[in-house]
Amino acid sequence: MFFRLFWRLQLKSRYVIVLDQHGTITRQLKAQEISDIEFHYAVSVADGKRLLSEEQYSVGLVVFDSPPLLQQEDVEQLARSASMTEWIALVAPFSQESVAFQTFLLAAFYDYHTLPIDLHRLLLTIGRAHGKSLLRLSLRKKRGEEPYRLGMLGDSSGMRAFFMQLEKTIEVDCPVLIGGETGTGKELVAQAIHKHSKRSGGPFVVINCGAIPENLIQSELFGHEKGAFTGADQRKIGSIEAANGGVLFFDEIGDLPLLQQVNLLRFIQERTITRLGSTQVIPVDCRIIAATHIDLQEAIRVGRFREDLYYRLNVVHLNLPALRHRHDDVWLLAENIFQKYSTNRTYCRAQGFSTEALSALKAYQWPGNVRELMNRVHRAAILSESKLISAADLGLEAPDDESRSPTLESARASTDRIVLEHSLRKHKNNVSKAARELGVSRVTFYRMMSKHNVDAMP
Repeated sequence: MFFRLFWRLQLKSRYVIVLDQHGTITRQLKAQEISDIEFHYAVSVADGKRLLSEEQYSVGLVVFDSPPLLQQEDVEQLARSASMTEWIALVAPFSQESVAFQTFLLAAFYDYHTLPIDLHRLLLTIGRAHGKSLLRLSLRKKRGEEPYRLGMLGDSSGMRAFFMQLEKTIEVDCPVLIGGETGTGKELVAQAIHKHSKRSGGPFVVINCGAIPENLIQSELFGHEKGAFTGADQRKIGSIEAANGGVLFFDEIGDLPLLQQVNLLRFIQERTITRLGSTQVIPVDCRIIAATHIDLQEAIRVGRFREDLYYRLNVVHLNLPALRHRHDDVWLLAENIFQKYSTNRTYCRAQGFSTEALSALKAYQWPGNVRELMNRVHRAAILSESKLISAADLGLEAPDDESRSPTLESARASTDRIVLEHSLRKHKNNVSKAARELGVSRVTFYRMMSKHNVDAMP
């Protein structure tokens, strides 16, 4: 349908949907001879949704006359369902007196036209909206050619090398160990392996090794029978058994307790499990993928991880590059995140990034990786009051000109921000602990966060 609209917009005729519950504007437009616009008319929101499901329109007109029958929420939902359409409101003069309605017009519509119709001015507005729709569709067509591979986005040299390794890994049904910093997208890699492998028809089961209490992890992994322990009111199928025929993904495998490392090793060797409270041996066929952000060899050295389990898991090792080593991908990812987020949100005023923001995105070191990028872009899309997101909206400093050295004040501010973010990340956003470590009060710490535009770390 997208390509049908794109082709149609290259032609002379322009398709416009008109939502007019009273029919007054419909009758006026039908009485005119307008050769290069084809109007399609709807008398209700439901009727409009039906038309939009059958065709794509470059421009939509919504009539708010007297008495207004349309609910703003319904119109917002209609606009969200056709994100490639530019919407124009036809508004009775008295409606513009409401601050709430003015806010609605500003956020949800490309433009508005005060009733009664001035046909010449309306056609000019439709023409401008049509041009913007054409530009948006052209850009979307180009984005459709973005360097996606296996459901992931990246065109830097590091990611191209990573994709080559990943494609080879998918073809071989063996254990995989994925390394990489927190927030780089290790679970996305595991999902890609599952989706594109011969096990794609089977389940994809995730075990977050750091999120399960130690006293429950054996039951979570291997399941239990009714009455196996106090509170075991019914049989439970464990995650390993649930993954039969598919992929079992251990997220943060380095957090798995040593006792359960022994049990996992036994399962990998024997490919069977026994539920707690049972003697029945159950065969399980699944592919094991594990991920970690820590150095497992160092964990082996200090006695926190079993060496024999490491070699069982590390048949194929993939290391996902940190975002600071993927500078060529930052703009690509930011634009993609913004488009996905803003398309379904009527009240997102921003339409893209300023040059200053793009420079700041590329200059920043991204300690939180792609997860932090998503957080900053989402926040900027919500809070930005301009059509273009600024560096300040992203919580970043605009890079100085190369010819200008940073001032002592700006250097101090940059250092303060880095220290605050590091301390918050270290203490998992516990402000009391972070403030104690830096030797300041909680009130002072909050004041510094506000001054330097620091939020909770992802």
